[in-house]
Amino acid sequence: MTNRKLADILGNQRLLALREYAPVREACGRMWDDHKGSVLVVDQDGKLVGIFTGRDAVRTLAEGKSAEVTPLGEAMTRNPVTVPPTASAVDALREMSDRGIRHLPVVENERIIGVVSRGDFKGMEIDRLDEDDRLAECLR
Repeated sequence: MTNRKLADILGNQRLLALREYAPVREACGRMWDDHKGSVLVVDQDGKLVGIFTGRDAVRTLAEGKSAEVTPLGEAMTRNPVTVPPTASAVDALREMSDRGIRHLPVVENERIIGVVSRGDFKGMEIDRLDEDDRLAECLR
């Protein structure tokens, strides 16, 4: 179970993607309606250009910007870290932990496959990451 590939975790995930010019309010509404923690932001060709998360929403509002008129292109995290669907669950968790991110887009040949968050992983995978971290500490 600790060797699961991301493709196995994603299954037939329904993507939540919007264009850069969509307003922050629309993204927040769609995230709420779809019970998602992020929106993948795509260009006119459907290629990933950014990711918008709850953290981005909070930052946008804290900066005094209007959710009604601020486009995702101004609020999103540009050029997000991605992983291929062949990556293991533990590798994805490691990437998320090392970079302090909660949502990780899965992309192959510029095609968006899905997005994973920490809640998508099983306890054994999280335990494996913790075990690897403890081992690395011992070796330092």
